Amino acid sequence: MQDFLQQTLTGGMPRVPKGETDFLSWQWWDEGLLELVPKAPVNQTLVFSAAIHGNETAPVEIMNLLLTPLLSGEKPLQARVLAVLGNPPALRAGKRYLNYDLNRLFGGRWQQVEDCDEARRALRLEQALELFWPPCAGDETRWHFDLHTAIRGSYHARFGVLPQNNRPWPADFLHWLAAAGLEALVFHRAPGGTFTHFSCEHFHAASCTLELGKALPFGENDLSQFAAAHQALAALLYGEALPVVHEKPRHYRVAQQITRHSDRFVLHMGKETLNFTAFPQGTLLAEDGDQRYYVQQAREYVLFPNPNVASGLRAGLMLVEEGEQTRALPL
Repeated sequence: MQDFLQQTLTGGMPRVPKGETDFLSWQWWDEGLLELVPKAPVNQTLVFSAAIHGNETAPVEIMNLLLTPLLSGEKPLQARVLAVLGNPPALRAGKRYLNYDLNRLFGGRWQQVEDCDEARRALRLEQALELFWPPCAGDETRWHFDLHTAIRGSYHARFGVLPQNNRPWPADFLHWLAAAGLEALVFHRAPGGTFTHFSCEHFHAASCTLELGKALPFGENDLSQFAAAHQALAALLYGEALPVVHEKPRHYRVAQQITRHSDRFVLHMGKETLNFTAFPQGTLLAEDGDQRYYVQQAREYVLFPNPNVASGLRAGLMLVEEGEQTRALPL
């Protein structure tokens, strides 16, 4: 197999499900699941995922560009890798998802929705991580990068979202995120159903969702915007030099979540509202029947505003910037 993406898009098993080069052995586990193991001993393990949302194509193109020279034997491999294309049916259809947002179903949440492609896929990906990261793995380093693009444009074209984590983030992991050209890092303070939260909570992986630009069809992505992220991933995979850090990312934390609970939900933001748009204290953000969402802090920034989510799901996050003076409204 020379092309992981094309093989996944065919929807079938590869004619030869495993093989090797001078540097590594590879094995096709399942649709969109490929393990690569270097022949030399390594301490680094990496889950490298994309297409959890099927219409987010730039990360898929980046992943394939990085994997192809490994599979062809042109490049050495410096980590044990599980490459994941998360939602192949949605990827083939060019849709975010077919039945349910896959990135809300991890951590067993797939059991709470009706049987569908995404529910079964969430279970399969959970099982894949359990096989890839077994217990008692010694002192191996576990990192997970889940590559996405955002529905909307953003004041920060490249940013990372880190799951709730009660352990300190490794310094080399945070340095890597800066070297990857991320302009901002967003730190969750509550658990969620994302792939990165699952890998962080259950396997103690240093995990991050990388948001690289805006969702566009195949062939319309300007991958030069993500050259630093591509180079930083190449450094992990091939042992090449990390990009120089020119500016540290700005740090934000989640202050509140806007949730849609009914068909009466109204988000008071236009379609043109960019991620990280700032709103002053007291601004009415959304309403859902008798419930109102207001800006509580002196200033809050919106992330992922989307009024069209299913009932019970997140319709937006409100952030505060670390180090920025905040003062909450009185209750």
